[in-house]
Amino acid sequence: MKNKLLFLTSVSLKRKIKTKWFVIANILLFIGIVGVFNIDSVIHFFGGDFNEKMEVYVLDDTKRAYEIFNQELNTIENSYEENSYQIQKYNRLKTDLEKEIKDEDKKMGIILEDDPNHVLKATIISNGYLDTINYQILYSAMKNTKVTLAIKDSNISKEELNKIYGEMDIKREILDDTKQSEEESMEAIMSAIFPIVILPFFMLTIFLVQMIGAEVNDEKTTRGMEIIISNVSPKTHFFSKLLAGNIFVIMQGILFLLYSGCGFFIRSILQGATNLSGITTVISEIGSSIFTQGFIDRLVYLIPLTLILMLLTFFAYSIIAGVLASITTNTEDFQQVQTPIMIVLLIGYYLAIMASSFKGALLIRILSYVPLISAILSPSLLVIGQIGISDVLLSIVIMLITNYLLLHYGLRVYKVGILNYSSEKLWKKMFRALKIKK
Repeated sequence: MKNKLLFLTSVSLKRKIKTKWFVIANILLFIGIVGVFNIDSVIHFFGGDFNEKMEVYVLDDTKRAYEIFNQELNTIENSYEENSYQIQKYNRLKTDLEKEIKDEDKKMGIILEDDPNHVLKATIISNGYLDTINYQILYSAMKNTKVTLAIKDSNISKEELNKIYGEMDIKREILDDTKQSEEESMEAIMSAIFPIVILPFFMLTIFLVQMIGAEVNDEKTTRGMEIIISNVSPKTHFFSKLLAGNIFVIMQGILFLLYSGCGFFIRSILQGATNLSGITTVISEIGSSIFTQGFIDRLVYLIPLTLILMLLTFFAYSIIAGVLASITTNTEDFQQVQTPIMIVLLIGYYLAIMASSFKGALLIRILSYVPLISAILSPSLLVIGQIGISDVLLSIVIMLITNYLLLHYGLRVYKVGILNYSSEKLWKKMFRALKIKK
């Protein structure tokens, strides 16, 4: 039996790996992942330039606002850790300024004028539409310029100005001894990042379900199932599909990690050639936050627990896919019966995305124990501190029990359905099979 199991497993794996689809899909996946990690270099290669600055011509009719505006705009840019504008004073007429900007998307003009009622008024001139971010930055700089001029007109002393514009000292004091102020920012960061990290698990689960279903249906459609079952038991055949499917998604997961590593490596090589400052800054801030706030210490138990839970969940989904495929006779029928699986997966994924919104809720803690979605939800909740290690261990235990029950009762359905070619009353057939004793 062992030799037959290994033989069927190897045959099933070869059918998945030695195909043009597998090679093409992985080539596209590699290109896509590397491209995402190096999106700035890709766009730069096709003619885009993130480092090209917007030329801002300032026509200052007030004769006193330009220096202040320049300083305020630089201050706002520094807060974004970007330098997107090249500011210069313009000393010619408004008509000349309009001619300078005409048909130039990387040039714009600002006219600053005195306003007896509101201190300062401004006009923004651009060739086309101005995006929201640029408008807000310029608006903030002009508003701060107006406030500064108003304060100066009020004859406030330099010492008072320093008090107004000086940095504010803010300290955090948390009464709960189990909480740390540094974890606040990490919670915000990880609640946004972790759903992206678990996206590969979501995709691999879909691949697993589709592959097992397609392979079983293919064998039934071609009548090859009768030849196979005449030589091996349905139990051996069932386990071969489970092993082959799970080994395949694990291999694909490892390849996904390798592709991501290649993306980072290529980015490190190209870093000197082109640089998207915004993305680089965000990645640096996230990295520093993680490393300085003790997240590495959590990885010691987070990674093993997450991997165990994910592997158990992969196995559960593969059992369900195999059972559902056994009671169907073609791919169309299988697509219908697998809909509940897709719905459960989506519920788990969206709950993981919104996990931080349910802080302190008993409902989200209970949902973290639910089989099939616990692998997606529990790690997210563990990262942001809404559940503990004991809760994840409980989820693992529940998942083990679920796998045992699925395997115990699913095998009954598989034995009956694998040679049944009737496409009528699928669910009735399945529930009738559950009543059959071993």
